[in-house]
Amino acid sequence: MTGTVEIRKATKCFGKVEAVRDVTFALPEGETIALVGHNGAGKTTLLKLMLGLIRPTSGSIRVLGEDPAAGEFAARRHLGYLPENVSFNSALTGRETLAFYARLKRQSGTSVASLLERVGLSHAADRRVGTYSKGMRQRLGLAQALLGEPRILLLDEPTTGLDPALRQSFYEIIEELRGHGATVLLSSHALTELEERAGRVVIMNRGIKVADGSLDELRRIARLPTRIRLKIADSGFAEVQEWLGPLGDWRRINGHQVEIDAFPDQKIEVLRRATSVGTPVEDVDVAPPTLDELYAHFLRSQEAPR
Repeated sequence: MTGTVEIRKATKCFGKVEAVRDVTFALPEGETIALVGHNGAGKTTLLKLMLGLIRPTSGSIRVLGEDPAAGEFAARRHLGYLPENVSFNSALTGRETLAFYARLKRQSGTSVASLLERVGLSHAADRRVGTYSKGMRQRLGLAQALLGEPRILLLDEPTTGLDPALRQSFYEIIEELRGHGATVLLSSHALTELEERAGRVVIMNRGIKVADGSLDELRRIARLPTRIRLKIADSGFAEVQEWLGPLGDWRRINGHQVEIDAFPDQKIEVLRRATSVGTPVEDVDVAPPTLDELYAHFLRSQEAPR
């Protein structure tokens, strides 16, 4: 297992509570990974372990080849971190805040102006942070995470407080950094957003890693049905069962559509029959299992009696 971040059998206990239990995974260079799980699943604990803010009770963490909890963690200068709840000195301006963090990371302050422009804060650069809205503080937090073009970005609920246009701009920045080889870890409850952007998903539940893979890999493992929706000509509903055959239950919705839950070994045959000559199908829409559905499935699987 190699990567910019390597976690091996990591366990972290707070008293009698196991916040993280025997977790192993690697974060490769140039990949965007979604870390998902409900509150208390262990996501934030994992981020703190990677940052070196806490030590594992057992197991090991390596970040860019170093132990992040070591006294001199030089790799920290190559890390960008955005916490879920950003907090800045309200008396400083946005420009002063970013310059302060640049000095902490031993970075030149020459990038401050361009970063403020990049996150849409140029107009408020010389206003006190205490006058900023939640969304503006979130953008300032993103700017400090981007200082020094980090090789690893750890982002906890990064789009909280951002409007749709700024969310889009945020993900464009993330994709640009990933394209330059950065490793991006996104921890978020906004599963629909992550589904479109993450190449890989790590699902946590009660401190345990319950699933890890690309969306296609998770779909193959879960074997959840694909939802196929067919628009049927008004005169064709009586014939649906005839050409569909025993391939699964179907239901009529919205008056003029048929919806079928097709399992993986049925999907191609359902589509073949639906699009063959002579069927009353006018249009086809195929919706594979979403990340929301996969997440719920893997949590249920872990909690089911064994």
